[in-house]
Amino acid sequence: MKSSPRLSVVVIFHNMRREAERTLYSLSCRYQQGIGIDDYEVLVIDSGSTEPLDRGLVESLQDNFRYYHVRTDHPSPCRAMNFGIGQSRAPRIACAVDGARILTPNILSNMLRLERVFPRPFVYTLAMHLGKELQNTSVEKGYNHQVEDELLRSVNWREDGYRLFPIACLAGSAHGGYTGLMMESNFFSVERSVLLEMGGFDEKFITPGGGLVNLDVFKRLLGNPRLDPVLLLGEATFHQFHGGVATNVPKDRHPWDLFHEEYVRLRGCAYAAELRTPYLFGKIPESAKAFLGGSG
Repeated sequence: MKSSPRLSVVVIFHNMRREAERTLYSLSCRYQQGIGIDDYEVLVIDSGSTEPLDRGLVESLQDNFRYYHVRTDHPSPCRAMNFGIGQSRAPRIACAVDGARILTPNILSNMLRLERVFPRPFVYTLAMHLGKELQNTSVEKGYNHQVEDELLRSVNWREDGYRLFPIACLAGSAHGGYTGLMMESNFFSVERSVLLEMGGFDEKFITPGGGLVNLDVFKRLLGNPRLDPVLLLGEATFHQFHGGVATNVPKDRHPWDLFHEEYVRLRGCAYAAELRTPYLFGKIPESAKAFLGGSG
């Protein structure tokens, strides 16, 4: 591994031993296409996990994987994310605040490719849920780890990650698909200096899962006039069931009110999504065409 990677990936886990194995495989050179091991590094951050990942196992997966366990006072990933940003060595950072997400195979290479297309690209991806319904709905019908394991075994996604699209649905924050308004992205990249200038992930967001911190960061980056927003066509991240405080509870128990109260307290106004049309980059595989306009 050379001393100066072009991209640092910071991925946060909290008690996700099952999910981490798939996520990390999808970040490896065995799966990602058009990128070499010297081009990037992956910083694997355990955020206050009571059942942390095995450092030796993580770092044996690939030479450019580095593992850290970060203690936190709150059930929020913000401190861990900022720690990871601080440890990163590349001029560009890719952030995954929720590590329970499997990537499609050309996300990393396209993020690097766009450096040559735009002067200051802010590159982001569409969010999907595994299963035919939002997991907030499917959990009430028995969707769980075992059901999801069977679902993933039904497609050879490790050989072709685009096979995940037919067994998934759009996340609520991306219900408009590739041509709709997005409230957040669960995997995005931007210059490291930009994240540092904005103070990273505000550690005052202390509610479980960080509350609306990922929406806050996305809104601020999307609204930055110095950045060129680019949505990757045909790429996505797929959320695995892990008992998440927001994604894996029934809709009537979703903690939005708690999250929004914290946001208003910190930002002094109600949350509203940023309205800015991104550039679209990439190609749509046949398996993802149903999600062009938010259908499927």
